Amino acid sequence: MKLTGFTDEASNDMLLQIQVTKELGWEYLSARTMGSANIHDISEAEFEQVCEQLDANNIKVAEFGTLIGSWSKSIDSDWEITLAEINRCIPRMQKLGVKHARVMSYAQKKWGDDQLEEERFRRLREIVARFKDAGLEAVHENCMNWGGFSAVHTLRLLDEVPDLRLVFDTGNPIFQRDRSKAAPFPWQNAFEFYQKVKHAIAHIHIKDGIMHAEAGEPEYTFAGEGDAQLDLILADLKVVDYQGFIAIEPHIGKVFHLKDEENTTNPQRIYDLYKTYGQRFQERYF
Repeated sequence: MKLTGFTDEASNDMLLQIQVTKELGWEYLSARTMGSANIHDISEAEFEQVCEQLDANNIKVAEFGTLIGSWSKSIDSDWEITLAEINRCIPRMQKLGVKHARVMSYAQKKWGDDQLEEERFRRLREIVARFKDAGLEAVHENCMNWGGFSAVHTLRLLDEVPDLRLVFDTGNPIFQRDRSKAAPFPWQNAFEFYQKVKHAIAHIHIKDGIMHAEAGEPEYTFAGEGDAQLDLILADLKVVDYQGFIAIEPHIGKVFHLKDEENTTNPQRIYDLYKTYGQRFQERYF
C-alpha cells in the first residue's frame, strides 16, 4: 500500500502542498485544486509551474481528482463540458505519469425523479473508453452521484460500463441513505459497501465521520474515530494484500466542496490539521 493525500486540504499553494507531503515522509500527493483551480482547469503556464515544482522536489502524483461527472454537474449538463475536461485532463496526466483519474456518475437527482440512468451509463462508457485509449484509467468514486446511491447502484455501473473500476471512499457512505433498501432507507454501512465492491477497487480514499442529524454535513473525525469502520476496512485490505494507493481526504480543516467562508480562515490551522491527520492515520494503521 502506498500513501498519498488530497493536499489541497492543507493549502491551495503548490509549494505548501509539496512541503506537507515531504513532512509526512510521502512520495506522492493526490492532485485536485492546485493554485487557482482544479489541475485540469488551471492555465498552461500554471500547470508548467506545478510540473517544475513537483520535479524539483521529487514528488509524484498518485491521481487526478477530476471534476468529470462530479456531484457538481447534472446529468442534464452539456456533454461538451465533460468532453473538454477529458481533453484537458489526458495530456496533463500523461506528462506527469499519472494513471488514475477519479470520475463520478453525475449528481443525484431527488429520489423518485427520473435519474436518466441510460444517459449516465452512456456517458461513463465514453469517459472510460477515452481514458483507456490514452493508456489511462478513469475510476469511479461513490460520492453524491448516481453510483453513490448504494453498493447495488455501483455494481450496476460495473455491469453497464466495460472496464470500469472503482475508487472506494470510506467516509461517503456515512452521509448517504441506502437507496437499494426499503423506505425509510437506512444510512449506508461503509464496511458492507466495501465488501460488496472490493473486487473492483483500484484506489482508496480515507475519511471518517459521524452523522448526527437527518440533513447537512456530518461531523468529520480523525481516521478511526467515526462510523466509517476503518479498522475493519484497513484490516481486510491487508488480508487481501491490496497494493494500490490510499489517499487521505480529511475534511477536518478544510472541506473541498464547501464555500470558502464555510471553511476555517486560519491557514496555519488548516495546514496543521492535515499534517496531524496524516501522521495519526499512519501511526494507527501502518
